[in-house]
Amino acid sequence: MVEPIRVLVVDDHALFRRGLEIVLAQEEDIAVVGEAGDGAEAVEKAADLLPDIILMDVRMPRRGGIEACTAIKEVAPSTKIIMLTISDEEADLYEAIKAGATGYLLKEISTDEVATAIRAVADGQSQISPSMAAKLLTEFKSMIQKRTDQQELLPAPRLTDREMEVLKLVATGLNNRDIAKQLFISENTVKNHVRNILEKLQLHSRMEAVVYAMREKILEIG
Repeated sequence: MVEPIRVLVVDDHALFRRGLEIVLAQEEDIAVVGEAGDGAEAVEKAADLLPDIILMDVRMPRRGGIEACTAIKEVAPSTKIIMLTISDEEADLYEAIKAGATGYLLKEISTDEVATAIRAVADGQSQISPSMAAKLLTEFKSMIQKRTDQQELLPAPRLTDREMEVLKLVATGLNNRDIAKQLFISENTVKNHVRNILEKLQLHSRMEAVVYAMREKILEIG
């Protein structure tokens, strides 16, 4: 039997946490293993429970979700974080991605979409609400057009031809399984390539790799 995806729910509204737990309890392949009311508690719970996925609000008392995201990545590096928030501020989206979040969803999404997003992120994909994705692409284009002289002078890290192939496919949103099929290599080999790419480029997540690929014009966007 396949182990369920273990989820930690983090939100400062107890009623919202309870609602999410009730909804996710109906999914056989998802198990809520804990909850937290703020970012500080989330870091403690993440270190203790090592969940697969954390659903976390951005704005919370004591410690916000973005700040907690950075700390969680240190104590539970394998845990993937989905920001689930009412904030449609571009700044929050960019900061969340830089902090290592793999998803950014607005609370306006349906309950079915939450479960779908959890499964997708657990499978190695990134998830962003469509309205936020459009803002992200606009920012990517701006970043490309406004590259600083300092960035131009910095030598780009050397990636092998195979790593470049993997990076391009990661940047198009493919998960490890699909990349493996396309390149006729094992899924484990893809994981190793992705790990090496992130280490060489000093990035923390696949999402940051997408940003890098677009900024460096490795992946062109129309």
